[in-house]
Amino acid sequence: MADNMFSDLARVIEQVGKEKGIDRNVVIDAVTQGMLVAARKKYGTYREIEASYNEDSGEVELFEFKEVVPREKYIDEEVEIPLDEALKLDPQAQLDDSIGIKLDSSDLGRIAAQTAKQIIMQKVRDAEREIIYNEFEQRKGEIASGIARRVEKGAIVVDLGRTEAYIPPREQIPGESYKPGDRIQGYLAEVRQTTRGPQIIMSRADERYLMKLFEMEVPEIYDGIVEIMAAAREPGQRAKIAVQSKDNAVDPVGACVGMKGTRVQNIVQELRGEKIDIVPWNEDITRFAANALAPAEISRIFLDEENREMEVVVPDSQLSLAIGKRGQNVRLAAKLTGWKIDILSESAASARTAESIFNLMLLPGMTETMAQNIFQSGFGSFQSLAQAQPQEVLTIPGYDDPAKAEKLVADAKALIEKYEKEGTPVPQSPQAIAAKAAAAGGAKAQADLRLKQELEKLQKEESQGNE
Repeated sequence: MADNMFSDLARVIEQVGKEKGIDRNVVIDAVTQGMLVAARKKYGTYREIEASYNEDSGEVELFEFKEVVPREKYIDEEVEIPLDEALKLDPQAQLDDSIGIKLDSSDLGRIAAQTAKQIIMQKVRDAEREIIYNEFEQRKGEIASGIARRVEKGAIVVDLGRTEAYIPPREQIPGESYKPGDRIQGYLAEVRQTTRGPQIIMSRADERYLMKLFEMEVPEIYDGIVEIMAAAREPGQRAKIAVQSKDNAVDPVGACVGMKGTRVQNIVQELRGEKIDIVPWNEDITRFAANALAPAEISRIFLDEENREMEVVVPDSQLSLAIGKRGQNVRLAAKLTGWKIDILSESAASARTAESIFNLMLLPGMTETMAQNIFQSGFGSFQSLAQAQPQEVLTIPGYDDPAKAEKLVADAKALIEKYEKEGTPVPQSPQAIAAKAAAAGGAKAQADLRLKQELEKLQKEESQGNE
């Protein structure tokens, strides 16, 4: 069979090209390269041999090229040919020409033909891998579905038809499990070219998977009327997605929710019950943050734009709602907005404000109004003033004069030195002292209650034992 391997090549080339989806020129190149390697293995690398495919005959032809030399200088028959013999092959041959002599490819032998076959198959495999890589590289960022085949080191191996994809543990939704044969869908997150062929990484935990699901489910997003501005997820538990509309007549949140919630429910079902909050996006970061922290109500927000940090004050009754279960709501809001978010209750914010005003009024000649101006300018204590540069203090109302600004900083530094020299702690406001006492008292009361309950339980067990 090996001796006839190169017969009827035209049919083989067309068949391989159609079955593997490989360009026929790639297959032809593989066949000619395989034939050339086989020829060199039989005849040696010293001889100059070339291979080419003849479209008319459908064969790979081998030619050995030799230099035309005078008969008297003819030495090496493997690389030279006398002029008189060259003229028989080509009447126009001249000295120093390189003349091609056709070799009989049927004389290659079984081993040489097998070598050619191996090279051809490797070339075809390489071409097939390149086609698959290019196909999935173009599909990267799309959703694909396949059949779960097996689990390797925690990664789910998914059969996509022409190749396999992997869903690593970190890209899986916690708590999900798939059996071989189950259909599974995911986001094509990464395509790598390796020595073993293309490696495709799928994800079900990526925020982009959530965004793509909305694009598939919501026509307004697909058409570009509604745009997804940001998304944040804790896979399998909760997600937030921010949307805006380019058409005032289209409600972006309503479009994503769908009639009776059908659109968003389809996505929730695909994500195995993951709760999804859809919030309107806003250019104003304070409004956007308030939307992102929904359903909690927000009282006020303080921004530190330089560090992209914000402090959000909420009513005491809304504190647990704003923070969420194990801090989930505020974490997702921070990820959605891209800002660090600290949540404070109204009472805690008021207590802190009162403590800051009291602290600032320890400065000589400081009035409550001046202390409030300093506090609202971002300085919460005289210690922070002592570390400030005079030009930073110039922004405080009433301290726009450089001399006044320098004196305020100097007074703050002098006050620190005073308390350090005296060895006394910095005084605290009555509210802060009362709050600490209440906290300590509350802890003690709880401890006393637990002790009392344990004693009653012990006494009850003893009385039952005596009976």
